[in-house]
Amino acid sequence: MNLSVKYLGLTLKSPLMCGASPLADHLDGVRKLEDAGASAIVLRSLFEEQIEREELAFDEHVSSHASSSAESAGGYFSAFNDFAFDSEHYLDHLRKVKAAVSVPVIGSLNGISHGGWERYAFLIENAGASALELNFYDLPTDPTKSCAEVEARYIEILKSIRAMVSIPIAVKLSPYFSSLPHFVTQLEQAGANGVVLFNRLYQPDIDTEKLAANPLLHLSDSTELPLRLRWMAILEPFFKGSIAASGGIHTSQDAIKAVMAGASGVQLVSALIKNGAAHLKVMESEMSQWLETHEYTSLEQMRGSMSMRTCPDTSAFTRTNYMKILHGWKSSQL
Repeated sequence: MNLSVKYLGLTLKSPLMCGASPLADHLDGVRKLEDAGASAIVLRSLFEEQIEREELAFDEHVSSHASSSAESAGGYFSAFNDFAFDSEHYLDHLRKVKAAVSVPVIGSLNGISHGGWERYAFLIENAGASALELNFYDLPTDPTKSCAEVEARYIEILKSIRAMVSIPIAVKLSPYFSSLPHFVTQLEQAGANGVVLFNRLYQPDIDTEKLAANPLLHLSDSTELPLRLRWMAILEPFFKGSIAASGGIHTSQDAIKAVMAGASGVQLVSALIKNGAAHLKVMESEMSQWLETHEYTSLEQMRGSMSMRTCPDTSAFTRTNYMKILHGWKSSQL
């Protein structure tokens, strides 16, 4: 069965990609992912903050060199331990991964402001990345900033990076935009070749005894997929770029649903952490069997078949669904 797809202009043997995560931190793991069927590998993000810390630490180290000691120099650079890779290590790792596998390797940048980190898009391209994923992970907390200002900042950052690189760019988004279709259209006009839906915003918990806000990390499950399905189905009819699903892809049925909604790629992380790289091979086999049973000749034939462009009843993706569910619920269900 032909499972091949076009994602960001790249030909992938299937839509099953390894999403940005520690899974690609070691070459042995990367090779296992390729052997198991990963059609592309997205490296974990290089963060704006870590590059800024490195540059600040370097400046402080140089400017105070005459009075520095071994202990103080170590203090300057201790903050780097918060990150898996420093920037040079990241670029070196990208080169090694690119040399170790034959599938596309996608670099990832995470940032929200104009700054020196943007030039790393150029360095990531030069290191051999097949494409670049921009992760706009931000939580606006300033009440003086309007949604238009926030979105305009993202667009300007994308434009500046687009001017630096020729490789395809995908923008990874959160679902919390006031008009996601309008914003995605702006991203496309600014040079984005695709969007990834969605970033998982990790929510903090509160320790009532220690009076502390604690970060929480939990793996996704298939219940997170419907949010992605809805927005992929809405965007697919007019967005000319590629759409990838990220979050909630755990089974072959999850992947099939995502492709039906309009995805060209599905990114797996939690499913691979739970089940190992071999889970890719299982999903690929099951997808092929499903397509054959349902008399499809290729995955592309099925893609977008349940988007708002072709879905027999689009009401499930709109406000009508909200009304149907609320009015269909009865107190006897208690």
